[in-house]
Amino acid sequence: MVTPEIESIFSDIVERAKTLDPINTRKWFDKLTAIRLSGGSLEIGCPDEATAQFLQNQCRDTFTRAAQQITGHLISVDFNIDNGKESAQGLLTTKSNLKLHPDYTFDHFVVGPSNRLAHASCVAISQSPGNTYNPLFLYGNSGLGKTHLLQAVCCEVKRRNADAILQFLSCEEFVNRFIRAIETGNLAGFQDQFRNVDMLVIDDIQFLREREQSQEEFFHTFNALYNESKQIILSADCSPAEIPSLEERLISRFNWGLVARIDPPTYETRAAIVQKKAHLRGLDISEEIAEYIARRVHANIRELEGALTTIYAVAMTNNKPITLELAKSTLESHAESTTVYVSISDITDVVTNYFDVRLADLQSKKRNQSIAEPRQICMYLARSLTRHSFEEIGGHLGGRDHTTVMHACNKIANAKKAENNMCAILDELTKKITQVT
Repeated sequence: MVTPEIESIFSDIVERAKTLDPINTRKWFDKLTAIRLSGGSLEIGCPDEATAQFLQNQCRDTFTRAAQQITGHLISVDFNIDNGKESAQGLLTTKSNLKLHPDYTFDHFVVGPSNRLAHASCVAISQSPGNTYNPLFLYGNSGLGKTHLLQAVCCEVKRRNADAILQFLSCEEFVNRFIRAIETGNLAGFQDQFRNVDMLVIDDIQFLREREQSQEEFFHTFNALYNESKQIILSADCSPAEIPSLEERLISRFNWGLVARIDPPTYETRAAIVQKKAHLRGLDISEEIAEYIARRVHANIRELEGALTTIYAVAMTNNKPITLELAKSTLESHAESTTVYVSISDITDVVTNYFDVRLADLQSKKRNQSIAEPRQICMYLARSLTRHSFEEIGGHLGGRDHTTVMHACNKIANAKKAENNMCAILDELTKKITQVT
C-alpha cells in the first residue's frame, strides 16, 4: 500500500531527478508511480516496456541519487511495468528483446519537406509490413531522424500486433552476434534468430563494408526473408551504391524496394522540432525562442536538442524562467559550433581538390605518400570537425578499422606540433571546409 506520505516523497524524488539530469528529463516523468518504497528499495511503476527500459538504462543512477538525497538513506531503485499490483521483481525480464526509445514514435516525429517521403513510407509499412516498400532503405547524414523512424515503425507494428516477431538492432550488433555464433558453433541458432521474424530492421548497414563473411550471411538472410514477404528496413549514412566495398549483389537487393533520402531540416521544420522536443520535456517555450534556436542551429536534430538541453540546464541551475534573453546568452558562447555543420563528404571534397587526388584513391588500399597523407589528413579533420566515431570515419574512407583512424589522427596531430607547414595546411583546409558549409 502506497501512502500519501510515500507519494509526496516520490514526487520530491522525481523533481530532484529532473534537476540532476536535464538531458534525460521527460514530461511523462510526472506519470511515474511509486509501486513500493520499503526496506531500502524503491520500485517505480512505468506505463510500458519501452519507458521502463529507457529509465533502467539511462536514468537509474540519477533516480538512485535523487532518492538517496531526498530520503537521506541508501536506497536502490528499479523500474517495472505498473500493472496495478505491488511487485518486488524490478525490471528483471522483458516481453521481448526490442530496445526501443519511448520518444521515438510517429507522434513525436516532425514531418517536413526534407523527410516527408521517408516518413510516409515508414507509416505505410507499419500498417502493412511486407506488402509495401520492401525493402525500405533510408539514408542521410547522422542526426537527421533515421533511427527515430526505424523505431517508430517497430513501435507501431507491435502496437497493432503484439505477437509480431521483430528484430531491431545496429549493423555492428548484427556482425558481433554473427562472430559469436561462429566462435560458439551456434550458426544455426543465429540463422533461426534472424530468418524467422516478421520484420528485420537494421540501423547503419554501411558497417557491413569489407566484412565478407558477414555480407555473405546477410545476403542469405535477406533472401530468406524477402522470399517469405517479410519486411526488411535498413538505414545508412549514404545510398547503397556509395557504401564502400559492398558486394554488388547486396547493392542490387537494397535497391529492389524504395530508397529514400533524408536531408537536413528546413528552418520551419527546425522550429517545429524545437517545440516538439520542449514539449517532451514539459517545457513551455515561446515561438520566438523556438525560432531563435532554429536560426542559430543548422546542423541536425541532435544539435537542436543539445541547444535546448543547454538552455534548460542553465535555467534550472539558476532557477530562472526560459526567456529569449536567457536563450541568447546561453548559446552565444558556442554560436560558431552550433551554426556550422561539417560532413565527411565536405572534408573529402576539399582535401581531394587541395591535393589533386581522387576520392577513389583515398578509399583504396594505396599506401604511397601522395595518397596516404591526404587520407590521414581527412581522418584527422573528420575527427576534429565532426562527431563521427573512429569506426564511422574509417567506414567512409575505404572501410578501415578504428585503430587505423586513431593512428592517422595521432600522426597528423604530432606533425601539426612539429611542422609549421602541416599546421598551415590544416588551418587552410579547415577554413575552406567551414566556408563550404
